[in-house]
Amino acid sequence: MSCSCDSGKLQPFESGLAQLVEAARSVQETEVVELQEALGRVLARDIHSTLSVPPADNSAMDGYAVCAKDLEEGKVFSISQRVAAGHQASAIQRGTAVRLFTGSEIPKGADTVIMQEEALIEGEGVRFIGEAVKGDHIRKAGQDINIGDQVIAQGTILAPQHLGVLASVGIADVSVYRRLKVAVLNTGDELVMPGMPCPQGKIYNSNYFTLSGLLTRLGCDVWTPGIVKDTPEATQQALAQASINADVIISSGGVSVGEEDHVKAAVESLGSLDLWRLAIKPGKPLAFGEVKGTPFIGLPGNPSAVLVTFLMLARPYLLKMQGAQKIEPRRYQVCAGFDRSKGVSRKEFLRVVVSAENGQLLAVPAHSQSSGVLSSAVMADGLLIVPEQHRVSRGDILDFIPFSEIGSI
Repeated sequence: MSCSCDSGKLQPFESGLAQLVEAARSVQETEVVELQEALGRVLARDIHSTLSVPPADNSAMDGYAVCAKDLEEGKVFSISQRVAAGHQASAIQRGTAVRLFTGSEIPKGADTVIMQEEALIEGEGVRFIGEAVKGDHIRKAGQDINIGDQVIAQGTILAPQHLGVLASVGIADVSVYRRLKVAVLNTGDELVMPGMPCPQGKIYNSNYFTLSGLLTRLGCDVWTPGIVKDTPEATQQALAQASINADVIISSGGVSVGEEDHVKAAVESLGSLDLWRLAIKPGKPLAFGEVKGTPFIGLPGNPSAVLVTFLMLARPYLLKMQGAQKIEPRRYQVCAGFDRSKGVSRKEFLRVVVSAENGQLLAVPAHSQSSGVLSSAVMADGLLIVPEQHRVSRGDILDFIPFSEIGSI
């Protein structure tokens, strides 16, 4: 089936992204994993608490619990009990103080904690200095979480803080969506794997390791048939095999219009292409379709174009397939720290270094912006988005996406 987008006109980035996201179908299969194995997984159902956190009123610091009505200037309180964290307290005897520590349960009848820095030991008793206010230094039951509260929503990608909250309400295991299986195809007779000799005319295969790393960070399982030779037959065979072994196929290279670019034709012979070529830089020759019913994303072959198109297009698609609710990265506004008198016809994603200067965040290009130069991404802090035809002047406010926001570092 031929591509319906062969008109030669480049599709805008926004509509291309919307098309990918709309086409993404979330996996439905789930599995239960222990909490310590759940980091980075996507939660498959809402979790509500069956208890309050904290379960009882407790002390916010080391000190003494009293009843505020008993406080009188200069009064010496006898110490009626000592309650360590984790131990149950008895009701307070009116007119006495109870020695507490951070996290200790507040005795019934006490309503104020006076920190130990404001306490003077006098014989067997204690006298307080300073001014105490009823309710001081008490963490109320349910201050963090109440019984019945939704603590984590379905579709959340579980971070360390989520695991901590789940542990705090006694959750030992969680239901998560199964991992996606992603096939990575690298095409090109010029490619050699690291560790092997690299004869003249060959280059080492960096794209596989970039993509494998990005997919692993995204929680996907990676499958690869190895480097695919630049022939129509080898390309078709690798794509057909990938369609059986994976939920999604991602290729790098071979989707342009050169005589040795066989991926586009192979995909059309085995399935269909619904998207081809976007108005972005780097990354114009991006393709999307299906091979024997398995979704296919064809990334460009140049290393920086692979990185940018994966982060900005493939990543949201894969996140939605994994069941994630938040799929697009936050954007932050920064100032351009450079001038460029000529605009570009495509939306640009510049690898930039961001630094503070006179209270402003300034972004400047990192090294070369060539799509074949990957080292600039190592030097950069993230991607600066420059609209089509925009002539950049120092001080222009532009959108910036840090690499930390899109999980590439």
